[in-house]
Amino acid sequence: MLGLAGALLAFCLHALAGFPTLAAANGDNDSLLRLVEIRDLIGGQGWFDLHQYRMGPEGGFVMHWSRLVDATIAAIILAVTALTGKPATGETFALFAWTTPLMAAALAFLLRIARTVGDDWAVMPAFIICAAALHFSGVFAPGDIDHHNVQLTLCLAAITALIVGRGYAAGIAAGAACALMLAVGMETLPYVAVAGLTASAAYLLGDRAEAAKEAAKAAGFGLGLAGVGLAVFVATVPASDWLAPYCDAYSIPQFAVAAISGLGLAATAASPALGRTLGRRLGALLALGIAVAVIAVTVFPQCLADPYAGLDPRLQQFWLNQVTEAQPFWRVLSDDWVKAAGIYVTPILALVVLGSRLRRRSNAAGWILIAFLTAAFAVSLWQARGATFSLPLAAIALAAWVGDWRHRTALTSDRTSMLRMALVWLISLNVAWSAAAHAASAALGETASAATSTGACERPADYALLAAQPPTTVLAISNLGSPILAYTPHRVLAGPYHRNVIGNLLALDAFMGTAEQARPTIESNRTGLVAICRGNAETALLTGPAPAGLLAALTRGEPPDWLEKLPQATGEPLEIYRVRLRN
Repeated sequence: MLGLAGALLAFCLHALAGFPTLAAANGDNDSLLRLVEIRDLIGGQGWFDLHQYRMGPEGGFVMHWSRLVDATIAAIILAVTALTGKPATGETFALFAWTTPLMAAALAFLLRIARTVGDDWAVMPAFIICAAALHFSGVFAPGDIDHHNVQLTLCLAAITALIVGRGYAAGIAAGAACALMLAVGMETLPYVAVAGLTASAAYLLGDRAEAAKEAAKAAGFGLGLAGVGLAVFVATVPASDWLAPYCDAYSIPQFAVAAISGLGLAATAASPALGRTLGRRLGALLALGIAVAVIAVTVFPQCLADPYAGLDPRLQQFWLNQVTEAQPFWRVLSDDWVKAAGIYVTPILALVVLGSRLRRRSNAAGWILIAFLTAAFAVSLWQARGATFSLPLAAIALAAWVGDWRHRTALTSDRTSMLRMALVWLISLNVAWSAAAHAASAALGETASAATSTGACERPADYALLAAQPPTTVLAISNLGSPILAYTPHRVLAGPYHRNVIGNLLALDAFMGTAEQARPTIESNRTGLVAICRGNAETALLTGPAPAGLLAALTRGEPPDWLEKLPQATGEPLEIYRVRLRN
């Protein structure tokens, strides 16, 4: 009930603000493209056909996202459409309804973990601190149908099962959640690994009183991981691709490792002979770990490399290096220390607090939490996207800290304890660190980014004129790719996705080359329209290094004679040019 109350409160805050995440995409290209994929699925595109035919070169390219998320949202749209007879109403309802139940579940898991790590004194602080962490993370905002909120909720479900549950059922639940996490996206691989290590460590180190329960939980985890892993493999991978390795999507490498490690753990934990002594358990687990490592290294070595190592250098420079969530700690700190404060201070504080707490009062729940929090923080140092997991997990530890001070203050009731408790409350809220960093930045005279949704072409209304044109291929920067697909009937060359290498390079060549160099690319790809957005940050990124390029010329108002600008109303940020065919 508290989880649901927190989610509804967050929904009301979004409503009071006018649902800004629905009024403007705010750069959430992934949610827009997910909506396009769902429309394609409802429109008859095959379940196993993950091509995005309207983006990239002729014929499109294959996306790496899971149909599991598409199917759930599509079911909501179809159900509401059947009741109302209006597909648009079904879509709108899904955009509103998808995130609220997910946030309710995520907050309920966070509260249950906090109660176990701390005690009843931690529940009320957890409700406030964890709800704030989820709300300000942005991944549960209405319209966010990307998969990060699903992944976080599944991760919290696995942690809850490992911490709170007992026996086979808890293990199966944790293993199943981990298998689903993997199927949804490879970003969760570190947390799946920590979950497996946690279940194994509990089985290895459990005392005699808990040995049978921990063995059952470990066996259940292995069965859940392997069983659900097999189910989603068959459900989402076509038979023609069962032996095809894809490192960025759930395929044979991920399934093979999950199945072998899961079944191996289940067999080890279920064996009375292996479980008799610590030495036997340790030997069996080490043998299993070595076998899995050997298989991964010898059979699927390509999946152990940097996932972006083979990306074209130009796409590294003009796309990947500009994606905030893909930046390492040092880059975030140097580019935007205010953002770094909001991402890194709270997890560091939580690790210190939780480590100190475990030194004084050790418990299994606290060690499990610190293992996951450490993994999430390490991921955030590599790529800032890890903050989606590290901040909510840090909120649990800080809620337990506040709970300890609440208990202490209730016993003493002196003014010093109350002041200290108030300070602990304040610094446990991540939003307080973000606000302090913004205030410090303003006091230092630093200028905030001028980019806003009104000039960055992120509102549906910005694409009204483009949508009115006959369907064709549009040349635009990659940041506009997903909005154009979502708001218009056109197709595009560029989009911010690592598998769309050819389309993105074509767009770079056309925009950064001179008008005469760009024209053959435009004509050979049957491009009928060119769209530019001066207020989008990517436009400045491409015009600076190429002042003689087509995009730079268009931003100066110097189009070549083979481009005809369409008349636009005052204030429309998207400028559209029609390509004149050669005589």
